[in-house]
Amino acid sequence: MGGSRLRTVDLARLAGVSTQQIRNYVDAGILPPVVRTDTGYRTFEARHRAALLTYRALLKGYGAQAARSIMQAVHEGDRDRALALVDACHAAMHEQRGSLRTTAETLDAIAGQLADAPAAPRSGLRIGELAAHLGVRTSALRVWEDAGLLNPGREPGTGYRFYGPSDVHEARVVHVLRQGRHPLPQIRTILDGLRRTGDTGALRAAVAERLTGLTRTGEAMLYAAGHLHDYLSSGEPASGR
Repeated sequence: MGGSRLRTVDLARLAGVSTQQIRNYVDAGILPPVVRTDTGYRTFEARHRAALLTYRALLKGYGAQAARSIMQAVHEGDRDRALALVDACHAAMHEQRGSLRTTAETLDAIAGQLADAPAAPRSGLRIGELAAHLGVRTSALRVWEDAGLLNPGREPGTGYRFYGPSDVHEARVVHVLRQGRHPLPQIRTILDGLRRTGDTGALRAAVAERLTGLTRTGEAMLYAAGHLHDYLSSGEPASGR
């Protein structure tokens, strides 16, 4: 690739994609418009190479949809929209990180309380028995059920609610979190995680792993933002094909 002109295959090799994918990038506005030779061949320049490298960096940091939309906005001459999309991705990352940290702190707070709680009866409990076991009103258990936090079975014939050992454990988790004034949607997130992982220790490990993943993504976003800054500073092409 010694000269200023590049072929479709040159860009394809650079990105590790097919030549058709490069054409698709041009058609989608991910790369700037190209000039064709008299024989109809596309010719690319250094700006196309820079756009391709910028897009590939954005792809790793921001994901396919955001990377595509950001580059399209740039090539349409709408920097404000491009930067607003970047801001939205960072805001979403911040929100995810905050939610995960809150979950981790909450799990640390309840772990000891759950360990010290009396074991659930093996035979299970009816709603009044569970309410007495936890020291709450039966109406509270119904509210938690309506919020999707609990899903007790029903006794054949009578139709009475019946809480097995796992239901009692989940009700205890809800009770501890409600005592800490945690909102119901946050409790549901924690319960969903506990159901997937099995216990608070496993969920804490999963949360820690997810936070590590967000750190890696954040680093990729920072790298991509640098590429985008350089590309914008070089004078991105005007809109049009």
